[in-house]
Amino acid sequence: MITKPFVCVLLGLCAAAASAGAAEPACVSLTGGWVRLPPPGMTMAAGYGTIRNDCKAAVTVVGVGSKAFDDVSLHETTLADGVSRMRAVETLPIAPGKEVTLKPGGLHLMLMEPVVKVTEGAELPVRLSLQDGRKVDGTLKVRR
Repeated sequence: MITKPFVCVLLGLCAAAASAGAAEPACVSLTGGWVRLPPPGMTMAAGYGTIRNDCKAAVTVVGVGSKAFDDVSLHETTLADGVSRMRAVETLPIAPGKEVTLKPGGLHLMLMEPVVKVTEGAELPVRLSLQDGRKVDGTLKVRR
């Protein structure tokens, strides 16, 4: 027979587990996000910022999206033998307690086909998709 105190303890444990799971996505963040203001008529821009993993386990970014652009992807610029190359980055693992900086000349977001007017001072939404299904929302402030 299940007693009332047992049910209360069980419900308390379930609630604690649910709230701990709900808090976990907040351990990954995108901070300092910004976009360089593109020249008039340009249909692409680059986004930068810092992705921080304060989770207890490694995370992997597997996708990026935005309501402000039809196409968003993670890219990396490299320099080899004096030639600059850019390639898509399919997955971005981040160890616990570490961060990855998206910056000009390195890892960055390619923001293509804007669906909103990209103006100086605007704050554009961006969403990172993690391999485990979690989503991380951030903003990119447009600046010169």
